[in-house]
Amino acid sequence: MNFCSHCGAPVGRQIPPGDNRLRYVCPTCGFVHYENPKIVVGCVPQWEDRILMCRRNIEPRKGKWTLPAGYLENGETVADGARRETWEETGALLGDLTPYMLFDIVDVNQIYLMFRGHMQKPQFTVTEESAEVVLMREEEIPWNEIAFRAIENTLRRYFADRPNGQFPFRIRRIPKNPVAASKSTPQEVLSSILRAAGKR
Repeated sequence: MNFCSHCGAPVGRQIPPGDNRLRYVCPTCGFVHYENPKIVVGCVPQWEDRILMCRRNIEPRKGKWTLPAGYLENGETVADGARRETWEETGALLGDLTPYMLFDIVDVNQIYLMFRGHMQKPQFTVTEESAEVVLMREEEIPWNEIAFRAIENTLRRYFADRPNGQFPFRIRRIPKNPVAASKSTPQEVLSSILRAAGKR
């Protein structure tokens, strides 16, 4: 951050009185700009023994497979956000949603909240965000082409839970991946920066 969104003056980094960490503070109007983690909401859309997967048509990780998910918008509940993202990315309508997995992704300041939900009908379509949308059985999942670790972890946990019919809510932390980071291309580094900044 370079300028105050309240008065337009240049901002600096300092620890405000009563605080314990560096913040962006405007020396002109005194406004403290707090930065907080972004919340990503998504869903495992289910139809009979298959789940709905989509191939990303946008960066980051364009061309990779994922579950419908995206940033929560102001003014909506987490469940409403997961329904909206599913509709925007796949054109599918969901019934009731059940919280399933929560991931802390501290290195990019994100929290992923994934739900399970049954599709109202087996109707879906490609969208601006998804080049392909497919109902897949477990053996059809393209494990080597999954876009994000939170999505891969959700899928593996889901298929491990499904035989017992028990889907307990879990909280997990996804640590920074030093191997992947060392092999990142310039485009992937840029994508990571954009994600941390709150952009898709």
